[in-house]
Amino acid sequence: MAGGGAAASALSSPWRALLQRALDANAHLRHSTYFQLATVGAGGRPANRTVVFRGFQEHCDKIQINTDARSNKIGEIRICPFGEICWYFTDSWEQFRISGIIDAIDGSSADPAKLQHRERAWFASSVKSRLQYLGPQPGIPILDEGRVKDVDIDPSAGPVDAFCLLVLDPEKVDYVNLKNNQRLIFTRSKKEDGSSDWMAVKVSP
Repeated sequence: MAGGGAAASALSSPWRALLQRALDANAHLRHSTYFQLATVGAGGRPANRTVVFRGFQEHCDKIQINTDARSNKIGEIRICPFGEICWYFTDSWEQFRISGIIDAIDGSSADPAKLQHRERAWFASSVKSRLQYLGPQPGIPILDEGRVKDVDIDPSAGPVDAFCLLVLDPEKVDYVNLKNNQRLIFTRSKKEDGSSDWMAVKVSP
């Protein structure tokens, strides 16, 4: 099973169709857009956290996640960009493990297209969500609770420095359906012209 090449084929990727079906079937559950993102932390130890699915980039299968540029994972991702998503849908009993390379895009990026993706992700977020990037640096001790004050944000203003867009480019997808006891592993291969093919293999659960 293969999904053609480049942008035109992105929406026909076989695993993407399965994922969209799972998203639609579980859309009534608020937690259906949450998944776990594992990366390689300091000293080679695993680091895992729950994040929110912010959609796919236009015309491709790349998965978007918003995060704070001041968090430890940004430096760790730049040292070792490998990551894996684990996404379980409780109503349909489906699990997706999606592994690939993560690109961390902050305001220092020299690529105008990446900065546009970051800006679009910023404005696609709620104002309440944007406010978290004006707070103290994540992970530092709070010495004086009284100094943590309410902050305001201009809804029309662009991304603040602390806002970072993570983009995971899938290379392998391990899909399990526990209702019908089916497991498929999708692997991406790149061709000389830069396009990609997705191959699917049915394996024992």
